[in-house]
Amino acid sequence: MDTMTYTKAAAGFLGALLVLLLANWAAGGLYHVGGHGDAEAAYVIEVDEGEAAEETAEVSFDEMMMAADVDKGAKVFKKCSACHKLEDGANSTGPYLYGVVGRPVASVSGFGYSDAMAAAGGDWTPDHLNEFLTKPSDAVPGTTMSFAGLKKIDDRVNLIAYLNSNSDSPFVIEAAAETTEAEEVSTEDAAAEEAAGEEGEDEAKAAEDGAAAEEANADAEAATDETSATEEAPATEEEAPTEEEASTTEEAPAEESSAASEETATATAAIAGDPEAGAKVFKKCAACHKLEDGKNTVGPHLFGVVDRPIANVDGFKYSDTLAGLGGEWTADRLAEFLEKPRDFAPGTKMSFAGLRKEEDRQNVIAYLNTIGN
Repeated sequence: MDTMTYTKAAAGFLGALLVLLLANWAAGGLYHVGGHGDAEAAYVIEVDEGEAAEETAEVSFDEMMMAADVDKGAKVFKKCSACHKLEDGANSTGPYLYGVVGRPVASVSGFGYSDAMAAAGGDWTPDHLNEFLTKPSDAVPGTTMSFAGLKKIDDRVNLIAYLNSNSDSPFVIEAAAETTEAEEVSTEDAAAEEAAGEEGEDEAKAAEDGAAAEEANADAEAATDETSATEEAPATEEEAPTEEEASTTEEAPAEESSAASEETATATAAIAGDPEAGAKVFKKCAACHKLEDGKNTVGPHLFGVVDRPIANVDGFKYSDTLAGLGGEWTADRLAEFLEKPRDFAPGTKMSFAGLRKEEDRQNVIAYLNTIGN
């Protein structure tokens, strides 16, 4: 191949490259891609930090524990069942977990704990368990437990609730109970203020009505004085029944009417609540009690609870206190129990603080009376 041929080939290659560069330059001028330096956006959308904080506010751990699902926790426990048993005293690769919630750390007799776990100290409170189950190796560096942990808070909460149901004395979540009481007290205070305002209006109206009534009485007395002389004689023409006749005809029916009204009043007072409102109140109970017949969880099922014998649900292990009460869950006994369970039955395993408002107690009893009765 001679020199002229090489020259033509080189010229062709360079010409093609030049065309490509020119095309790239032209495209860059027509279509600009990239940022605009330090230029700011044309529109700035302001967000109220307070509102944003409210939207992202987290539910407290205690509130999550109160709303935990024991059934879901039983499913999560399958991840633990290879190394841990729920039977009291049945150690395996890991110590048994019956009654673990609230017991001292590394306290199971007969199990060989790692030095790290033995030195950890404290109790297995729900908070402590939540921290440990997130990542055991971080919570107790040096533990021989090889489990990686549960990343989801819902899984940890449900598992802890399930473990708490497998105990002779379930752990009491006091903080959640106190919060519930504080909320109810706050609601009662607001209601009291509203009632006070209404009472002031009623007193003013009563004063006006009283003045009108006095004026009407004065007119009536004047009219009576004018007509008393002419009305006295005709009044004697008809004899009024004697006291004995009146008492004979009226006494018995009055007693019967009184007894009937008292009985009706008692029955009405027993379950005088609003079932629809009671369904909302029951949400406070739903974490530990189910309404399906035979479905026990942390507490016994409440299907047909009104008027059934106390502590008679098959398959549920009651505290000695509740098992020894006897009698039936009448509306009155339920109301007394729900006001403050631990005062009604000292030693009960029920951790719920109670319902301070009588209206709430009556409403939830009325709702329960519609379930299975």
